Amino acid sequence: MAAELVKRPIAALVAVGGSNSAMAAKRASSTIPIVFVIGGDPVRLGLAASLSRPAGNATGMTIISADLAPKRLGLLRELVPNATALAALTNPNTPEGRGQSSDMLTAALALGLKLRLLEASDERGIEAAFAALSQDKPDALLVGSDPIFDVHRDKLVALVAAAAIPAIYQFRDFAAAGGLMSYDPDIVDAHRQIGIYVGKILKGALPADLPIQQPTKFQLVINLRTAKTLGLTVSPTLLVPVVNQIRTYWWCSPPRTGRQRMVPASLTARETGASFSKDKCVLISL
Repeated sequence: MAAELVKRPIAALVAVGGSNSAMAAKRASSTIPIVFVIGGDPVRLGLAASLSRPAGNATGMTIISADLAPKRLGLLRELVPNATALAALTNPNTPEGRGQSSDMLTAALALGLKLRLLEASDERGIEAAFAALSQDKPDALLVGSDPIFDVHRDKLVALVAAAAIPAIYQFRDFAAAGGLMSYDPDIVDAHRQIGIYVGKILKGALPADLPIQQPTKFQLVINLRTAKTLGLTVSPTLLVPVVNQIRTYWWCSPPRTGRQRMVPASLTARETGASFSKDKCVLISL
């Protein structure tokens, strides 16, 4: 698709489908400005000379989601402290996926954990991975960062729920869909920054002069209803990163309307005028 797009009189290419999209755009043109959002290291991927001075025709934002695997592993272990045998699901067909596998193994070794790596690059691969898990159920699961897992989010969450395995995911959408927990950068802000960069380029700025941005805000999301279903107790120490943020909310569906709303965690149902049970909410920090 990128090769077809560059044949048209376009002012810029925006690549938001992960590293493969950004690299396809880069291969298609060395002159048309490219603005990307990726989860990995743009320098290691050959998209830029450095973060501060990209030096080519591509710039944008790395949300470093792929680099957060060790952090997610530590958070998962904290929520499931008795876990010793874990599993991780990655996509071996992307640079980020291969890098995550190595990072996860290193992090697991440092924590004294056994980590079993499972690989999937499409829906059939995901199904095969969970069929393998049913034969040797781990204590907990770490789902890697990859666009293919985003595409099949609902299926992944359903498979994990059916297996009754505590799991951590890359984006808050997974926790909102019923997953146990997630830890991620502010993806909405990342795409907002991309829009700002496109605007600057359309006004004459060069990608080489626009530093590649990195996230400054991260959010830990815990679905308390799922935790209760799994028989897990969320420790106060794990909630410290959440409650110490500037804004903490319960993301709830009041039983009367079913309409989701955000309720400040510091307020009670009486104070907000809402009728909800916190064990049916997702705790998030922004």
